[in-house]
Amino acid sequence: MVNTPKVNPSDYAPDAHYIKAKGKRIRTRIRPRFYVGALLTTIAACLLLVFAPSAAADGTAIVGTLKGPDGAALTNVSLTVVAEGFTETVSTGADGAFRIEVPKGGKYQLSVDAATLPTGITFSKAEDQNRSILVLMGDKKVLFTFASGTDGGSTTTSSFTWARISQLLVDGLFFGILIALGAVGLNLIFGTTGLTNFSHGELLTLGAFTAIVLNELGLNLIIAAPLAIIISAILWGWGQNKILWKPLRRRKTGLIASMVVTIGLAITIRYILLLFFGGSPRSYQQFAGQSGLEFGPVSITPKSIVFAVLAAIAIAATVIWLQRSRIGKATRAVSDNPALASATGIDVERVISVVWILGAGLAAFAGIYLGSTQDVTWNMGQRLLLVMFAAVTLGGLGTIYGAIVGALVVGMFVQLSTLIIPTEMKTVGALFLMIIILLVRPQGILGRRERVG
Repeated sequence: MVNTPKVNPSDYAPDAHYIKAKGKRIRTRIRPRFYVGALLTTIAACLLLVFAPSAAADGTAIVGTLKGPDGAALTNVSLTVVAEGFTETVSTGADGAFRIEVPKGGKYQLSVDAATLPTGITFSKAEDQNRSILVLMGDKKVLFTFASGTDGGSTTTSSFTWARISQLLVDGLFFGILIALGAVGLNLIFGTTGLTNFSHGELLTLGAFTAIVLNELGLNLIIAAPLAIIISAILWGWGQNKILWKPLRRRKTGLIASMVVTIGLAITIRYILLLFFGGSPRSYQQFAGQSGLEFGPVSITPKSIVFAVLAAIAIAATVIWLQRSRIGKATRAVSDNPALASATGIDVERVISVVWILGAGLAAFAGIYLGSTQDVTWNMGQRLLLVMFAAVTLGGLGTIYGAIVGALVVGMFVQLSTLIIPTEMKTVGALFLMIIILLVRPQGILGRRERVG
């Protein structure tokens, strides 16, 4: 008599196909849903790349935005770039932005015509008026800091004005809501899978570029944005988990190895985007260059208000879904103890798929939000990744409320820190704040203290 090996169905993925033989469940080799999902994901990715504008059309440029100490855009300011055999003069637009196309990489002399600056605005540092710029590949972003007054001296006293502090507080609130969109998804994925996803920033970038492709194909941003969020949730969320992370989990790949995979994936996605879209910043065709609405000393553009309100609604809906819905409660159970959740009948893989879909959708929304307030670039998600990690770590790993609170704290601190440090160093302030709080409270603001031993 031949002994039939004992088959334990828990060794296999919950969605695998089984046949019954003498009361036992044996997995078959054919899994059509996997191949259909892989095929659809590949086709969609190819279509996006085919319709993507070619990188060959992009040039090299010096770009930037001029804003006063109160955050208001400086319009009609003349800037001149000079190099051997090349001279170009441009003026800033309604949003204070400028773009100067240069023929090739190299050293350029950039000067600002002080006579065209608004009355009462001067340079924080005298050397900012004439700067030597080294352009390597793609666009070179240049930052300027301005002060109130006419003496060009220190900004220590003139910077601490009620108008500027009010503007920075509002900017910090909006920035915190933006960070929360990405941080909530990042925290949900970490909570259910234990994966520290260093490619989460690229989910923002992919969402923004998906909207760019749809927008440049003729769809208004009002239609392109929600459609891009849905495509990103399915393609970059469900598809990524189905093709990459689910097979790795089935092979019991360790968390450290998986984290290394996320780093490699992030680099790969960034340079694929650079290859097909180029290094030049892009912007949505609608709602660009809006004038701000004045609320006392605070100026806010209508698109910022709309995006912030929609983002807050999306975050609140996610919290309610997590607390009240059946799949949300299952997500919390999987986050607490996956093995116990599986033993009680919860389909863990289905929960993880839903979390990836939700996380990618929120990240895509954050990318479109960021792209509407700034330019869409191939490395925009990378620049925001450390800030999102700071928010998640500061608020408490694995807690959705912690991610929200941490994001608001980081957003406020990042903006207010520009009162005393240069704008280009404001992210450093958020990371320093994270270190200080973790020294006092290692589990984060809303994290739970764990017993060891």
